[in-house]
Order: sequence, then structure tokens, then C-alpha cells
Amino acid sequence: MSFLRRPLALGRPFLRAVGSSPPAGPISSASTNISAFMPEAAAFPGVRDYPSLLHLSLGQADRFWAALARDRLSWISPFHTASDCDLARGKVRWFEGGRLNVSVNCIDRHVHTSPDKVALIWERDEPGTHVKITYRHLLEMTCRVANTLKRHGVRKGDRVTIYMPASPIAVASMLACARIGAVHTVVFAGFSADALADRIRDGQSETVITTNQAVRGGRIIELKQTVDQAVRKCPSVKHVLVAKRTENEVPMSSIDIPLEEEMMKEEAVCDPVAMESEDPLFLLYTSGSTGKPKGLVHTQAGYLLYTSVTHRYVFDYHEGDVFGCVADIGWITGHSYVVYGPLCNGGTSVLFESTPVYPNPGRYWEMVERLKINQFYGAPTAIRLLFKYGDEWVKSHDRTSLKILGSVGEPINAEAWDWYYRVVGDERCPVVDTWWQTETGGICIAPRPAARDAEIVPAMAMRPFFGINPVLMDDQGKKLMDNNTSGPLCIAQAWPGMARTIHNDHDRFVNTYFKPYPNYFFTGDGAYRSEKGYYQITGRLDDVINISGHRLGTAEIEGAVNQHRVVAESAAIGCAHEIKGEASYVFIILKDGVDMSEAVIRQELKDIVSQKIAKYAAPDHIQIVKRLPKTRSGKIMRRVLRKIAESKLDELGDLTTLDDHTAVQEIVAGHRQMLKEEAEQPASRH
Repeated sequence: MSFLRRPLALGRPFLRAVGSSPPAGPISSASTNISAFMPEAAAFPGVRDYPSLLHLSLGQADRFWAALARDRLSWISPFHTASDCDLARGKVRWFEGGRLNVSVNCIDRHVHTSPDKVALIWERDEPGTHVKITYRHLLEMTCRVANTLKRHGVRKGDRVTIYMPASPIAVASMLACARIGAVHTVVFAGFSADALADRIRDGQSETVITTNQAVRGGRIIELKQTVDQAVRKCPSVKHVLVAKRTENEVPMSSIDIPLEEEMMKEEAVCDPVAMESEDPLFLLYTSGSTGKPKGLVHTQAGYLLYTSVTHRYVFDYHEGDVFGCVADIGWITGHSYVVYGPLCNGGTSVLFESTPVYPNPGRYWEMVERLKINQFYGAPTAIRLLFKYGDEWVKSHDRTSLKILGSVGEPINAEAWDWYYRVVGDERCPVVDTWWQTETGGICIAPRPAARDAEIVPAMAMRPFFGINPVLMDDQGKKLMDNNTSGPLCIAQAWPGMARTIHNDHDRFVNTYFKPYPNYFFTGDGAYRSEKGYYQITGRLDDVINISGHRLGTAEIEGAVNQHRVVAESAAIGCAHEIKGEASYVFIILKDGVDMSEAVIRQELKDIVSQKIAKYAAPDHIQIVKRLPKTRSGKIMRRVLRKIAESKLDELGDLTTLDDHTAVQEIVAGHRQMLKEEAEQPASRH
């Protein structure tokens, strides 16, 4: 039995069965000479297309990545060993012996050639306003922050916690840490004081950088107040550097330092520290199954190279393009595709401070028109939200500058993909549905790079990036060699961008990612490989429901439910069932203007799931809600929904990362009312 049910019809042939071996050679659908698309390919004689370059990048990985590292990065001293990796022990090392500085690669070398080129466009929360920051200005700002940090005792290897909204000073703070060899740990500026304190303590930070307040969606957010609450629980903190986002005054204590005032005392020049390739660049905390956040460690050269290459070739980025990734810098997407990838490539990157619906649902598209954005990279959650508001908010703005549309964060459903492609992109912009994780550092599977005319299948990540060798496993831990199959997704060999360890807990790193399938990196996701070798992510493996012995991905249930004309968004979870073991419970948000009764909607949704998947998959419970509990990054907190579905309301756990706490209260009230109504009705035929 396959691990997860496979999706329906897909596109033209592309790859043969992919086990641990590289894919087959030239295929007509991607046979355009790749040197025109990727100049570095000229370093490999005889390589002319995506399949053959992928083959080389897997079979001769050291040669491939060494050539790109020498070509794309500026080195203080060259590396002598391309890689030294042993996945069984969680050992990953790239470009040993080499020394460089990440901030030099992201700023200085571009200042030497194009000092007045725009590096950052800060799209402020205030509608219709933006600020442009040149590479020269960014370098001066970075050096002043770096000198300020040094004056207050920050040295190479020290951890610096950054708790700031998306802004130029936040990016300069990240790059300032890189310049002096400090390790930054950016904490999303929507986390609670407790969550912030946990990360400060785990990282043993002595310095915190924040702003007096933040502005988001027209609302003032008291960031400094949150930092004050966190620091009371963190005796290690010696200094809090406070930048000003608003003109409002906030209480300052003896350890608080006005950042801009200190910066003005410093020189706009700061000598960069030579860093070893494998020195830590940053810590970034991600959720763990135990509830304790994991501080994933990314290092210098490998991470920077991988973000640079993927940014360039997944999005077909060219000189002069304006790259618009709307992720917050507090997440890995913001690190890799707002800051490090675009700046390493000398690009112009948009910093988005606001929300997709402020002051109205046309915010993204008005920004695209005003800033002439060429590549737009956003989350399916936001796309589904905007789809709910209709087409006019999009069509009222000129989007002819767009060339590529990207999707990140979770698998995008077919209906949202179609709307994104058809309405936002006017059926002329390829949609690149990207799969990757905090742990991978950068994009691993995406429709690009390939020939510009290569097939893209809706709602599929499709093709592995260079150096990425995905494999599917069966329940016995053996590779599934055939196509048209599903299973846990692993990666068979190391690549430069992957995380190196969990801060202060390498055993946990090995046990989480390398022990489940020895000699493979275990992603924690399930995937389907089509007849043609394309990959489709089916969701987290912990989002699998076992109904009467049938294992079913929640993403598949959601995909069926979302096809109903009245459904705007859904979330499926598994809950305990005394007979089936588990049953599916689906929460749905309706589109505006629905005039059907809830009873009819529920029955039609059960029928759809029965028809699209199987009768056993039909949800036992369907609850209509106004909104879903989400983090500020847009991820649905499924563990909260699971506890509500099982009426374990005293076990909801930590809710500090929730964007809107009232959503949980509304869902709890609706759950109780629904159970009451169901108890008064005859048993369902399902």
C-alpha cells in the first residue's frame, strides 16, 4: 500500500524513476542549451541541459560546487577541500580551509562596482510609501552598527538576538554581526516575551537589538515592552540596543542604548573579520516536536553560496530586476531570499513591513505596480486569503512588470495556483512552487531551473535543484525505485546550504534528521513521485491520519474539500475515534456571500471527499469557522485544532506565537455548539 494516496493527472514526461541514482540524460522538454540560462555551466564541457547538469552535480558534487564557489564568492583565502560529509553521523562540512566574510560578499564588492545601485526597497507599513537604500548607504549603516556592537563588547562568536520588524536597520544589524563574526539569531517580532526569552537563553545572548515600537497593519506594536518583559527572565543580557521606528518615547533602563545615537558616534568604516567557511553565521529557531524550539545552525560559505545560486536560477533573476519576497526576516525565507541570496547576487530586494490586506486586499498588487517588481514570492496562505476577495483588487493594478510568481511555506492547492497564475500573472508568468525548509537553508525542489519552455505542472514542486538527490522510502526504510509512488521524503547526499547542527544539542540533530533513515537526510515530509518523475509534497508526516488502518494525508483531504465552490480555506486534522482509531475533523472558512445552509455544505463536502478519495476518508466532523489559528508567519497551529477537536481544552499548550487569540475562543465556542447540535440529530450515514 502506498504511503499516501497519489494526486491525479500530471504532465508530460521529464525524469525516469529516481532512486539514489542521478536521473537520465537529455530530455526534449528541457533540452535548451543551459549555458544561456546558467553561464557557470560552461565550466563543464558537454553539459548542455538541466538533466545532464543535475546528473553532474550529483555524480561529481565536489567538482560542481567547488566551481560555483570559486566563481560566485569573494574569498579572503581559498579553500582546499570541497566537502567532508558523513550523513550517518550528521557531519556536513564544505569548503574547508577557505576564509571569507559574508557582509563583504553581500555589500562591499557591489559598492566597488555599483555604489549607487539600490540594494533594498523598504515597503513601509504606511500605504504607498517606500524608502530606497543604496549599496553605499547599506555599507555605511552596517559598519556603524558593527562598530557600535564592538564598542559594547560584542566579539567574534558571540550571539546577538535581533527582535525587529522588517526594516533596513534590521538587515544592517544582521550584516553587522556577519562583519565582526558575531552569530545573529533573529526572532520574529510577533513572538511573545516568553518565546523571546526562551530563545535568548538558549542562544546565551548578551546583546539584544530591537526597536521602540513596530507598525503593522496600521497598528502600533510595543516591541520594546516585550523585550523588557523577556530580559527580566534573561540575566545574561548586558545591553539592549534600541532603534526608533516611531517618534514615540518608550521607557529606557540602565542597559538600554539608543542605537541611532550610538551609530552617529562611530566611523562608517569597519574592517571585516575573516571567517572560516564552517564558522556559524546564524542561529534560527524552528518548532520541534517536543515543544522545545530547535536552534538550527547555518554556517558561512556553504549557506551563502546555496542561497545565491538558488535565488539566481529558481527565479531567473537578472541584473536590474526588482525581487519582491514578502516574507518577514524573522523566518528562513526572509534570511535566504530577502537578505542573503539577493544581496550576494547584487540584486534589489524588497523589505515588506505590512500585511497583504492593509489598507485593502490590493496592497501587494499596488506595491507591484509602484515598485515595478519582477519576481513576487509569497505564501499560499496569503494567496488563498486574497483569492477570497475576488479579482478586481488584482486587476485594478498594472502587473506587467511581473515575470515570475513564487510560492513558499506549504504546498499550494490547485485552485489557489490557478488563480495566482491566471489572475495575478495574466497566464504569462510561470509559477514556481518551491519546497524547502529551515533545515535545508534554501530551495531544494522547484519547477526551475530548467529550460524556459519546460513544463510546469500546477501545484507541484517538480524538479530537484542541482546537488539535491531526493528519494522516497517505504515503511521498512528501503528506497522506492519506481515512479507513481508515495513515501517519506529523504535526500541522499549533502549539499552546501544545509544546517550543520542544533545549537548545543548535536545528538538531537542526528536523531531527528539522520537516524530515522541512516545515511539519508530525513525531511519529515511525505511526497509523491509521478509517472514522469516529478515530485509533489503531500504534507508533514505527522499530518497523517490513520483511519481504520488506512493512512491518509491531511493535505489530500484539504485538497478535496477546497474544490467546493464555497470553501475559501480548510484545515484537516485527525482526532481519536473509539472504532476507527482516528477520524478526520475538518475546519473550513467560507467565501463571502454564501447562502447555502451549513447542513447542506457539510453533506456536500463529505460527498466530495468520498468521491475524490474514498468513503472511509469522509470527515466525521466539519466545523465552519471565521478564521483559523495561525502564527504570524501564516502557519496553521494544527496541534491546537487537534486538542479542540478532542475537547481537550485544558491542553491547548503554549499559544504565544498565535497571530490572533480570539480565533481560538471562537473555534472553541463553535465546537461546543456543533457537538450539542450533533447530539440532538440522528446518527450520520457516514
